[in-house]
Amino acid sequence: MNNYILKNGTVYLDGQFVKKDLAIVAGKVSFSIPSNTSSFIVVDCLNKHILPGFVDVHVHLREPGFSYKETIKSGTTAGASAGYSAVFSMPNLKPVPDSVENLMVQKNIIDSDAVIKVYPYASITKGQKGERLSDLEQLADYVLAFSDDGVGVQDDNMMKQAMQIAKSRDKLIVAHCEDNSLLNGGYIHDGEYAKAHGHKGISSASEYKQVERDLELVKQIGVKYHVCHVSAKESVSAIRKAKSEGVNVTAETGPHYLVFDDSMLKEDGAYKMNPPIRAKEDRLALIEGIKDGTIDMIATDHAPHSAEEKSNGLKSINGIVGLETAFPVCYTKLVKGGEISLEKLVALMSQNPSKRFGLDIEINEGRTANLCVFDLENEYKIRSQEFYSKGKCTPFDGMEVYGKCLMNFTDGKLVYPK
Repeated sequence: MNNYILKNGTVYLDGQFVKKDLAIVAGKVSFSIPSNTSSFIVVDCLNKHILPGFVDVHVHLREPGFSYKETIKSGTTAGASAGYSAVFSMPNLKPVPDSVENLMVQKNIIDSDAVIKVYPYASITKGQKGERLSDLEQLADYVLAFSDDGVGVQDDNMMKQAMQIAKSRDKLIVAHCEDNSLLNGGYIHDGEYAKAHGHKGISSASEYKQVERDLELVKQIGVKYHVCHVSAKESVSAIRKAKSEGVNVTAETGPHYLVFDDSMLKEDGAYKMNPPIRAKEDRLALIEGIKDGTIDMIATDHAPHSAEEKSNGLKSINGIVGLETAFPVCYTKLVKGGEISLEKLVALMSQNPSKRFGLDIEINEGRTANLCVFDLENEYKIRSQEFYSKGKCTPFDGMEVYGKCLMNFTDGKLVYPK
């Protein structure tokens, strides 16, 4: 393992930026810089920022079962190139990780192929079918959280039972909130664009009604609860109210919900995801939510598909890729756009998810090096065909952005560039 000195950088320490030299010795952070640096690789980080590694709690790595879309190796390589130290992999796989045996199929690939840390979710229900619970008691020894992302748990009592088990084992319930009875065949937001272009709309109620149901259950049970990909203003309001009442809830939203609204939609599969891009007032409510702490983190919902699967416009399969665009898009649109500070963005993408999910990713003396070096003045055009991810479908393709990852150390090792 090589030792490094990162000189002249602007380092994120305890919530603020300071000019400081930093060494990585045997994989650990040190602020004691030796006088003899002959055994170190010295990197001049003048005008560069050194950030704690990002954490994405919502990523679809597609393996096992759908490796034509993405593999653990390609997905984590994409994450490494974008500054991520850790990602959480969603359970819509084959086999679904609803038992220890099925989880181990994925875990073995992670152990052999992952470039950065991968924390798999176990599914809440068997096969994610919502009919009976997965082997939650046994799975709790191997995962940090349970999720059925991709589908909402429709049965109130089943969600209640899952929360009770998760509470007893000190695990998070990570919920995709969607009431199937309110979908009515919709596939984009039930707003002005859908009406003007003859599309079937998905109501915001299909999301926020299940958020409200779950929050009532969390009040009763006291489980640690996290809401996936919040898109609707009513969901933001419900979460804000619950937090004011002391409910143990956190929430995420995605970069695409913070940047786009349905007035910006195009007849293109790159704008097709679930939940859908909603109205301007929803987007503004989400931005207000990240400002006031209602929304705790930004997660990508990185969901790669084949080009063919994304070729049917707004009727394409749901999902876009996001790992390689998240930081530059958010830095350009939110920080340079004057909405939030860089410190706030680092909290949203690294410190808040790390703390909520029980990780130890911060820059400090003696800590394992999980950090990335960014050139925030590097302006470039997003080119999806150059992604490390096998998925290329993103509404950010062609956007001019700032912020390029130059180096990524994860678990003390240089994982990007290799």
